[in-house]
Amino acid sequence: MTTLHAEQATDKLPHEPEKATLEGRNKIMGFWLFLAGEAVLFGTLFATFLTLRNQVADGPSASELFSLPITAVATLILLVSSLTSVFAIQAMHRANKKSLLTWLTVTVVLGLGFLCLEIYEFYEYVTHYGYGMTTSAFSSSFYTLVGFHGAHVIFGICWISLLIFQVAKKGLTVVTAPKVYVSAMYWHFVDVVWVFVFTVVYLLGKVVG
Repeated sequence: MTTLHAEQATDKLPHEPEKATLEGRNKIMGFWLFLAGEAVLFGTLFATFLTLRNQVADGPSASELFSLPITAVATLILLVSSLTSVFAIQAMHRANKKSLLTWLTVTVVLGLGFLCLEIYEFYEYVTHYGYGMTTSAFSSSFYTLVGFHGAHVIFGICWISLLIFQVAKKGLTVVTAPKVYVSAMYWHFVDVVWVFVFTVVYLLGKVVG
């Protein structure tokens, strides 16, 4: 792939610019392998949480602690952000740089909204319930699992934000397109993990906690 081809104008991009080069295809394949490792890691955290979920010591149980309205709103926000990232990829396939940047920005804003709700949730648990990381085995596993997911959200927000500036500066090319595509893959993965968190941690906690 020559430099000229790598820096071709946006209006001359192929329909799927993320797969137009061998480097782009290799990035996508490599990222699938990375996500497989992440899935194993989260699976371990879920298994640990399920093992320790009833070890509440003197702290509140899941049914006493969790507030489903807050987490339901957070879930809705994150699912919508997954949809906006799809719109961003569709805009990229249409070689519409302006629309791509708009939808990526909306995705970041929604991610920040989710993160604010999660921080507020943790703040409420600590200040109103005195429910900290070391309160019980259950609290340790809860904060580790949900906090680890939150760290992934922070990373995704930073990553997509940097890509917004990069695409705005360098344009939409066969070099920047694979980066945008794998960031969307990552964001979908984060969203899917949260669906499991919401189901296993919050819904199960309220029903049988």
